[in-house]
Amino acid sequence: MKNIYFMPGMAANCDIFENIKLDDSKYTLHFIEWLEPEKNESLEHYSNRIALQIKEENPVLIGVSFGGIIVQEVAKIIATEKVIIISSVKGPSEFPARIHWAKKWRLYRFFPTSYITLIETITKKIVSSKKIHQRIDMYQKYLSVRSKNYLDWAFKNIILWENKNPVQNVYHLHGTKDHIFPHKRIKNADFLENGTHVMVIINARWINKKLLEILEK
Repeated sequence: MKNIYFMPGMAANCDIFENIKLDDSKYTLHFIEWLEPEKNESLEHYSNRIALQIKEENPVLIGVSFGGIIVQEVAKIIATEKVIIISSVKGPSEFPARIHWAKKWRLYRFFPTSYITLIETITKKIVSSKKIHQRIDMYQKYLSVRSKNYLDWAFKNIILWENKNPVQNVYHLHGTKDHIFPHKRIKNADFLENGTHVMVIINARWINKKLLEILEK
């Protein structure tokens, strides 16, 4: 029986994996929720705290977006069979130019994380579009980790990530319409045509198929 640990994307809860279906006679699925960061906590220290939640030896780690960064850091701490990242990056070279600019000018200090919930509430009140309301409802369902402390920490650590001594056993699934990490900068990945940054939710059939292929290698 293989043990698989899933790590959601930034601000997301593990409901984003609700459509991931794997044979429960072969795989045991575990889901890691975000921890509240400690004051001035480094990414390395945070990843060590995440690693403490993993009790089985040599697991498969699967992370989405920022969760993909976290599982790569965890794989530097514990032995893993495989690391699979979805809608994520394998290093700073895969970041879009805007993240490099944010790092150079330390723009993460100015992101208005405390206003995210307020902006959603106001938008729902003043915009009548059903599509916009549905999108906000989806964000509120899946993006429930919203403390200012966590969001400030997450933005900063994504932008400053350097991935020194990268792990080697990384498999990458990515969409060609990913607006957060544009696919043109992504190397050595399996691409879903027209897949977006939320393809783990809306393209779960394709994700399930690819996960099975990777797990059985």
